[in-house]
Amino acid sequence: MPLCLITLHRAICALILLCLPAQASDAPMLQAAMAAVFTVHTADAEDRFLGSAFRWGDGAVAVSNAHVVGGAREVRLTDAAGQQQIARVIASDPSRDVAVIAIAPGPGGLIAAPNPPQLGAEVWALGAPLDVDFTATAGRISALGRQTDPAAPIRMIQHDAALNPGSSGGPLIDANGALVGMNAQIADGSRMFVGIAYAIPSADVTRIVQGLIDETLQPIPKLGLTARPVSRQLAQVLGITPTGLLVDATDTGGLAERAGLRPGDVILAVNAAPLSAPGDLAFALQAAQAQNRLDLTILRAGAVLILMADLATADSPLTLRDLATPQRRRAYTLQTLGLSLQQTQITAVTPNSPALNAGLTAHDTILQIDGQPAQSQLQQTFTQPVLLLIQSANGTRHVLIDPWATGKALHPVGGANVLDRDVVVF
Repeated sequence: MPLCLITLHRAICALILLCLPAQASDAPMLQAAMAAVFTVHTADAEDRFLGSAFRWGDGAVAVSNAHVVGGAREVRLTDAAGQQQIARVIASDPSRDVAVIAIAPGPGGLIAAPNPPQLGAEVWALGAPLDVDFTATAGRISALGRQTDPAAPIRMIQHDAALNPGSSGGPLIDANGALVGMNAQIADGSRMFVGIAYAIPSADVTRIVQGLIDETLQPIPKLGLTARPVSRQLAQVLGITPTGLLVDATDTGGLAERAGLRPGDVILAVNAAPLSAPGDLAFALQAAQAQNRLDLTILRAGAVLILMADLATADSPLTLRDLATPQRRRAYTLQTLGLSLQQTQITAVTPNSPALNAGLTAHDTILQIDGQPAQSQLQQTFTQPVLLLIQSANGTRHVLIDPWATGKALHPVGGANVLDRDVVVF
């Protein structure tokens, strides 16, 4: 073997030996952090996978993304040891994409890193990408201060630890196991990882969660305003400087219309601070809530005007949900599933009914209901999903109909994968 190749071979072997202990030393830290991670499923028999969550702070609550829990009041949490619990979603802020979940007493949760994240720092993403539970992926912080949604006053951490659908709500930790952020988005319209992922910084998670628990967090006011950045091309057409937001439309009766904004106005500054980027308006709205007013400097037909938006009429602080269990229909018959029957023969199926969603059609014949002869069960009242054995032209098959099932699957979050949107709804 030539000397140069021998030298290269020895160098590679040395590098591998140096790397192995460092990788092995990460295992205890990752195991300890993974003990705080949950997978999130629906709390019903459908057991639909939703995403990830983790114990936060002293471990009294878990946190996840608002888009993970959606409108659910209860979710099923499973930890790395296989322990399950039905937990209540007690607060949610869809605008900032954070939800708080009350959990059973347990060990402490993840604690925020003491220092701000640094560009290039090693990070680990924990969660359940693509429902592959309790997965750890490694990467580095690739950028700081990314405002991925101009309507939300959050500057994200960008990193390249692999995220996929299901990773949302999981923690992003540093090499010491401290919380750096909560994973929330990936930058790709296909919803698959391409090397750019986003996490809500731990400082923002702490501020939002504490505000939700204390019931002091104000929702981001809705201006009722649709606007677009004044690009160089638009500025050239309008004969103005390329800065600010061009108003496309205002909602009837909304804060923007009541303040006097009109389509065609250009918002130049908010509370005397110039709008250098579209997302500046969201931060200005958040900062202005303490004074309950927003002064808008606008350009209209060549004249500069100042309009005042009254924020005192905006929504009240976000509150904890009533812990009472929501009521739902507890019993049903085959007819309320959307079936018209003549004996055991299905003669019609109601549009948009559970029966139609399950794939039943007219001319199917019901042979069995929950394993019993169909004829004896046709008038039965059911309190849980029903299993039908169906005879059709293609043979026999079992069909499970759950009238409480949502039918929802993983779906893209509106705006979550779009950078620099042309049109922003505030």
